[in-house]
Amino acid sequence: MTELTQFRNDTRTWLEQHCPPSIRSRQKNEDETVWGGRRAEYPNPEAKTWLDAMASKGWTCPTWPTAYEGGGLSREENTVLQQELARLNARSPLTSFGISMLGPILLEYGSEEQKQEHLPKIVRGEIRWCQGYSEPGSGSDLASLQTRATLKGDQYLINGSKIWTSFADKADWIFCLVRTDPTASKHMGISFILFDMESKGINAKPIKLISGASIFCETFFDNVAVPKANLVGEANAGWTIAKKLLQHERNMISGMGPRERSNPAHSLANQAKLYVGEHNDKIADSHLRDQIIQLNLNSQAFGLTLQRASAESKSSGGVSPTSSMFKLYGTEQNKQRYDLLINILGAQGTGWEGDSFTERELSVTREWLRSRANSIEGGTSEVQLNVIAKQVLKLPD
Repeated sequence: MTELTQFRNDTRTWLEQHCPPSIRSRQKNEDETVWGGRRAEYPNPEAKTWLDAMASKGWTCPTWPTAYEGGGLSREENTVLQQELARLNARSPLTSFGISMLGPILLEYGSEEQKQEHLPKIVRGEIRWCQGYSEPGSGSDLASLQTRATLKGDQYLINGSKIWTSFADKADWIFCLVRTDPTASKHMGISFILFDMESKGINAKPIKLISGASIFCETFFDNVAVPKANLVGEANAGWTIAKKLLQHERNMISGMGPRERSNPAHSLANQAKLYVGEHNDKIADSHLRDQIIQLNLNSQAFGLTLQRASAESKSSGGVSPTSSMFKLYGTEQNKQRYDLLINILGAQGTGWEGDSFTERELSVTREWLRSRANSIEGGTSEVQLNVIAKQVLKLPD
């Protein structure tokens, strides 16, 4: 028996013993997503049991070093773990910007003190993070940001504002881009800093979206005092870190392209049979059937491409500008999925409230509206096309 086979057997046994029954199914709504943090709530108590069990193995961050309470798994072992989790249809134990974005940055650029302070808490789901990048006047042109961090003794005083800050009103800490040298060119003089969202002088105001949700906030900083030790990397060299983190973020967002976000009963095929009709166990509308098949084929191919790219990136040193390709394709794929779903529902996909619509139909309307933001968040599609042209295709300016 090979070591990898033994690892699979041990992993399967452990998961069978520790994965609660209610966790072995697709979650019904976003409220069941486990974000962790100081103010975490668990509508399903078994979700907390699952988080604690996985964190005890370091499997919330399976490939992170064991020195920071990660799982220390090799790429091959992590592949086995993900396969065994999929076999159980197990839910993710923890969703975290600390895992998908900040953690990889700290592993590469953080001091040892910063790694020891923050990474174990991310693994255990004890701190919920948000991202302070975009500003009211600095969206696609992020490098023009104006939030200031002025060094006073052993601390920075931060003044300015951020916008589209996801879950800032619920987050415990923020990783933030600030301008530490206003006299430098816009790509210089930027620093990457971490601070507690309970610090005096922070005000996060939720923004109500067209979908009716308020996951984004406008966040204001008024003389927020932050220890100098919270600066990640060197002062005025944060743009390099910012670009690397954006690649991790785009990889995260691109993952929405190949995945089914609802339970199997809500798949496009089943919805089409329900709303359009079926004949001989096939969707009655042949054109619609072809559209769904093509979308599913594209999603499957994209998912396999992401897996291959992930394996290659781990062997070559991490993410690359190709993350812009995946972000562009993944978001357009997700938007196309919702366009097709709205088309399937017909008039039932246009409701906002009322007894003539089911809860599922009303949620689809909101999800379709929310999907419009996919081509904006994490860098607009136009920004991704520029990155692809310059850094991937090496086209001249």
